[in-house]
Amino acid sequence: MKRAILFDTETTGLDPARGDRVIEIAALELVGDLPTGQHYHVLVHPERDIPEEASRVHGITLADLEGKPKFVDIADAFLEFIGEDELIAHNARFDFGFLNAELKRVQRPPLSLDRMVDTLDIARERYPGLPNSLDALCRRFSIDLSARTTHNALLDCRLLAEVYLELMGGRQRGLGLAVQDGGTAQVSYTYDYAAQRSPRPIVPTAGELSAHARFLEKIKEPIWTG
Repeated sequence: MKRAILFDTETTGLDPARGDRVIEIAALELVGDLPTGQHYHVLVHPERDIPEEASRVHGITLADLEGKPKFVDIADAFLEFIGEDELIAHNARFDFGFLNAELKRVQRPPLSLDRMVDTLDIARERYPGLPNSLDALCRRFSIDLSARTTHNALLDCRLLAEVYLELMGGRQRGLGLAVQDGGTAQVSYTYDYAAQRSPRPIVPTAGELSAHARFLEKIKEPIWTG
């Protein structure tokens, strides 16, 4: 079964080239597109201030990070956890840009973009013209958002894991994880061809249909309106 890492970051701002830094990293291990329960999570002192507008988004202030490790202190542990596997994120270029800026600062090799899987790109291809933020996708797939009051990296990873599974086709019958003694997760797969997966129709809202129609108007002779 293929291993992949699904991850998210929180930062002091939007642009690492202007000195913005990573302040939180969360990563979940997936095997066969399912979380194994193994995860990596750390709060990081950014060695700078955190603007108030950024704190309003993720709820983290500089006072929350007093005594937390700097990126140089956690870089090797993070790289060990992610290994050489695919790296999945929502708007992944943003997270890759920040992590590669941090890795360059501590003289570690950058993350190759060949490893990048962007769930935002996947969602845009599947639902062109519709909202494809993490919140919008959770609502589309009826995933509980009640705990998401701020952008918490670990919670966002857990939500994105459910979204990613739906984007990849949904959980199949007979596919699951069994935890053995010692906490090791083992993926098992058996498929009962007589038992078909129940359909899960996605019904767009009136607003989404309107946005889709506006998107099609930009395309010359779209086949979807024939």
